[in-house]
Formats: sequence, C-alpha cells, structure tokens
Amino acid sequence: MGRAFEFRKERKFKRWDKMSKVFTRLGKEIVMAVKSAGPDPASNPRLRTIMQNAKGAQMPKDRIEAAINRASNKDEKDFEEMVYEGYGPFGVAVLIETSTDNINRTVANVRSYFSKASGSLGTSGSVSFMFDRRAVFRFAKVAFDLEELEFELIDYGLVDIDENDGEIYVYTEFEDFGTMQKILEEKSIDIVSADFQRFPTTLTELTEEQEEIIHKMIEKMEEDEDVNQIFTNMA
Repeated sequence: MGRAFEFRKERKFKRWDKMSKVFTRLGKEIVMAVKSAGPDPASNPRLRTIMQNAKGAQMPKDRIEAAINRASNKDEKDFEEMVYEGYGPFGVAVLIETSTDNINRTVANVRSYFSKASGSLGTSGSVSFMFDRRAVFRFAKVAFDLEELEFELIDYGLVDIDENDGEIYVYTEFEDFGTMQKILEEKSIDIVSADFQRFPTTLTELTEEQEEIIHKMIEKMEEDEDVNQIFTNMA
C-alpha cells in the first residue's frame, strides 16, 4: 500500500501506545486515590480530580469504573509514589515522578536509564530545588473574561493565568491546589484537567545534537510503566 500508508499506520500505533500508557497511569492514580479516601468522588477530592483528568484524556468510562471497583478490593495491590532526581548528560537536571508496587525494580530501572545515557542518579533534593512545583488547572474558555476571572481568583492562590487555543490555564502554588479546585467547582467551571507540574528556575542551553541525546534518554524513561512524568531544565 505504499510508504505513506506505512507512515500513517506507524503514527497511529504510536498514538495508541501513548494512550495506553496514559490510561495505565490514570488507573494507578485511581487505585491510590480510592485506597486513601474511598470510592465516592463526592467526598474524595483527589479521586474527583483524577476522574476529570481521565475524562479529559478520553479514557473509556468502563475502564474508570473498573479501576474504582478494583481498588475497592482489599486484595488489590497498592502503589507508592516515588520521585527520583539526577543529572543527565551535559549537566541537565532531571526529575522523574513514578508510582510503583515494587520500589526495588523501579529504582534499578531508573538508575540504568541514567547510566546508559552517561548520567547519574542523585539523592533526594539534589535537583528538586531547581524546580518550582505548581498546580495547573485547564478548562475551556467559553464566555470567561480573562481579566475579570484573574481578579476573582487572586484571593484563592492564583499565581498566573493564561489562554491558549481556546483554553484557560490557571496556575497556583502546590499548597493552594485544594483551595483553587474548590472555588472553580463552586463557579461550576468544567475542569478538563488538573495536575502538578514542575517548572525549572534555571535553564541549561544545549546544541541540537545534545538535545537529541537528552530526548532519546527521556523517550527510554517514558517507556517504563512506573514512570508518570519527567521534568528537565533543558532550555
């Protein structure tokens, strides 16, 4: 059928593979949320948030419900959230967020990713000080006036607000997540996603060749099902 067909097929498979990994991560987050505060989203803000994220990621409803039911089973394994820090090649700071049911396996894998890329796994706090951790809420603009909304949200921990492609992004400090989530829900705003991101306070400039090496290391890390998010200070 030609190279064009093969190219489209490859892209489709990559997209399906990425969606599968996102659904796996969301499923683990649902399990952790249910085990920590129960299966009712009305009384479990963390579960409510993850369900919103799952909906925004187009995770099938039956998979969401199956994860909640599975987590309610006392015999279902739990996951532990772990953060690993280190330096990749060229002095790039790397921070990896994971959720795992086997810490020994995860730390061994993460260490090997650094080693194979001529980097090194560091100790807790070795690079995290170079990042600001903030909550990011995303929702459709609809009929909101950006300046008016900014003024209304300042008292609830707003750090920044931005608009991109018809969507509004609201940023708060990590500790203000619950306060902002509550006010947005009270305003009947349909949150598409709400999560935590880490923003580097200093950047490392690289050449195109060096960037390619870092990207290859990150791609290898992202293939690991225990890995949730990866942050670097690469410019």
